[in-house]
Amino acid sequence: MERVGFQLRVKPDRVPEYTERHRAIWPEMARALANTGWNNYSLFLRPDGLLIGYFETDSLDAARAGMAATEVNARWQSEMAGFFEDLTGTPDEDFTRIPEIFHLEDQLRDPAS
Repeated sequence: MERVGFQLRVKPDRVPEYTERHRAIWPEMARALANTGWNNYSLFLRPDGLLIGYFETDSLDAARAGMAATEVNARWQSEMAGFFEDLTGTPDEDFTRIPEIFHLEDQLRDPAS
C-alpha cells in the first residue's frame, strides 16, 4: 500500500468556501474516489491556505487514471481549480507530493530500519 502525502495552496480568501465545499462532497465523487483506490483520504487546511492531503492506494498512477476516466472528476476538478494558487493543471494532477520520512507502524514492525 502506497501512502501519499501532498500539498497545494488554497487562495487565502477562498479558504472558508473551500472548507464548506468539503463538508459534504458530492456523493458520486465520494463513491468514485473509493472505487478508484483513494483510501483513508483526508485533507488538512491551515487558515493561510496551506492544504495537506493524505491517502493510501495500491498505485498512485492507477488511482489518478481511474479518477481521470470518470465524468464526475472532470466536473469536480473544474469547479475546484479556481480555489488554488499556482496550478498548471488540475488539482488532482498538479499537487506537490511530500516524501514520507517516518511511519510508526513500520518502525514498530522492524525497529532496525
